[in-house]
Order: sequence, then structure tokens, then C-alpha cells
Amino acid sequence: MVSGDDRPTVLIVEDERALIELYVRWLEDDYDVRTADGGEAALEQLDEEVDVVLLDRLMPGMSGDEVLSELRSRVPECKVAMVTAVEPDFDVIQMGFDDYLTKPVEREELLETISRLLSRSTFASLEQELYSLAAKQAALRASKPAEELNDSEEFADLERRVAELRERIDDALPSMENDEFVAMVRDIEGGNETEFDGSER
Repeated sequence: MVSGDDRPTVLIVEDERALIELYVRWLEDDYDVRTADGGEAALEQLDEEVDVVLLDRLMPGMSGDEVLSELRSRVPECKVAMVTAVEPDFDVIQMGFDDYLTKPVEREELLETISRLLSRSTFASLEQELYSLAAKQAALRASKPAEELNDSEEFADLERRVAELRERIDDALPSMENDEFVAMVRDIEGGNETEFDGSER
């Protein structure tokens, strides 16, 4: 993982060559960039030096979901953002990614996501888990109608887990209201007024 003055390493896993080239142009000034055009190639590129993986879900051969599972067993500390045209369904709740971006992705959105994921390395495990769950919550809210979310026990369980984690973190860190982490979670939740407002602290 990144240390000292070394630039962070980002691994782009994408089967569309044009998108690989675009992402490389966006990232190469600030990061050491590796690329892989499929799941098997991604695992060959994966090692302890990789800080963030940008992972497509739909690829020929080994899918992004399969790569994610293998990646987590090999380098559990690596941060993973799914960058995909697949609209999130309730299956994402059980997946081990850290953030979820739906294509097409703008340059600023990609850069901000990588920056947030790198910043997460400074936070404790409870805070990291909350960030990941909040990202799944936000992805589902953006892709599913409210009626479907209200009828989903899986989503209700996700919301309960988010609320429980927030309460545990509030109890452990009373001063966290002004912490950078809270700002990041608020951002990932898309500024939802019901999340992290003063009335719940």
C-alpha cells in the first residue's frame, strides 16, 4: 500500500479499451496506473502495492463479481470501486466493494471517489464499514423506486445496520460530528437530508 512519498497505485479493470485509455488519461498525472482488460489479467496485476481497484462487473470470462471475491481473499485492505453499467440490485448488499459508480462516469466523480477511498485508510474498521454500507444504500436509492425499497426486507436490514453502526460510532467518538469522515459519508449519501443531520446527534 501507499507509503512515504510514493504515489498511490490504481488498478483499472475494464474490458473496453477506449475506457481504459480514457481513465488512464484522467489518472496518470496523480497516480501510478495499472490496467487489466479482464478478470484473469487483473488478478495477475494484483499485489500489496495496489491501493485502489476500479472494477467493471460485466466482462467476458471471469466476471467482476468473481474478481472481487478473489481480490478480497488476497488483498483485503485494498479499496474497490465498482465502475459499471450494471444498475445495482439488492445483491450488492452482500458484496465486498467499497463504492459503486454507474457508467457513464465523469472525470471529477472518478477522481473524488478515488480520493475518498484513499482517505478511508486512516479510519478505523467501524467507520470503514459504515462508509461501505452507506455507499450501497446510496446506490440502491439512486436506482430503485421508493416503493421497491420500502418492500425490501434486505434494504430494511441494510438501513438497520447503518443506524446501528452510526450509534456505535457516536457512542465511541462523541466529537465525530465535525470529523472529516462524517463529511465523506454525507457526501457519499448524496446530501440526503435524513442522514447525519444535527437532530440525530
